[in-house]
Amino acid sequence: MGVELARELAHLAFESGRQVGLLVGRDGDVELVLVGGPRSMFLPDLPKSRGGRSRLRGLRFIHTHLDGEPLSQDDLMDLTFLRLDCIAVVQVDRHGGATHLQMAHVLPGALESQHGWEVHPSTLLQNVDVDFLDLVESLEEELDRSRAAVLAGSRNDRAILVGILPPGSGRDRDDALASLQELAELARTSGIDVADIILQRPREANPKYLIGKGKLSEIVLRALQCGVDLLIFDQELNPSQVRSITDTTELRVIDRTQLILDIFAQRAQSREGKIQVEMAQLKYLLPRLGVKDDALSRLTGGIGARGPGETKLEINRRRINDRIAHLERELRVVRKNR
Repeated sequence: MGVELARELAHLAFESGRQVGLLVGRDGDVELVLVGGPRSMFLPDLPKSRGGRSRLRGLRFIHTHLDGEPLSQDDLMDLTFLRLDCIAVVQVDRHGGATHLQMAHVLPGALESQHGWEVHPSTLLQNVDVDFLDLVESLEEELDRSRAAVLAGSRNDRAILVGILPPGSGRDRDDALASLQELAELARTSGIDVADIILQRPREANPKYLIGKGKLSEIVLRALQCGVDLLIFDQELNPSQVRSITDTTELRVIDRTQLILDIFAQRAQSREGKIQVEMAQLKYLLPRLGVKDDALSRLTGGIGARGPGETKLEINRRRINDRIAHLERELRVVRKNR
């Protein structure tokens, strides 16, 4: 970014006592101007990524930090969950001057022992010399190479399996790992390639996501690196949890129950069996209609939506209930004629 623009942002932040930020596209146009609080800023829902979930979003976020503060953990979470091209902070001194700039970007192919991002040192504003477009092009080329290596020869859905050891549950880790291995076999039976298996014991219960948000950010990065667009949880998820996880990760999310229903849908042969599977799928979907359309599309698309049912985005509660009633009548007729 230009030095004058950075100084203007710093001046606005200093005068207002609030963080000020810009979302900038790759063409250099400012897409959105944001004003936050003194120590934080809320980013609204952003448009879908240019190339879907497997690509960076095509936006960089540049904002101010008062009192010369560097990039925060919240900034790095935003970088990850929103799949931003990069995130940068203009560090504002006590007199309102723009002194330094610090930036970070995702780190393709990061080892498990590394963070999934690279944070560059703070640099004097006048010394910043980054070819941004060249940097992003290199990142996406490396991401493409990483995905191509793991996707070679397979057109199946790819998933990350997630298990949780709830705090205070007393559940044995070996037992949880055995359950995840069983889930992996179920996934393969359903035609899913398992890219990774993750087990976490959160320090405290998290009813919104089940797992910690830091671990969730690692999963998002891993999904980006491995061409994954599906998360399968070993624990049963309620509709609110499905919505929270899909909204945050922009990945499809199912649980063990829905995976098993998918296997039944693939293997049902008789008319009676197909009817029973469709009824089970619709009854599973019914309480999840509260999920907004965007999240519902991830819930019902692909894996977890096979079989003879008519689970489409526009389906509503009345149509599902009507369909279930019709199937119940049809099932009675089939059983009567056996």
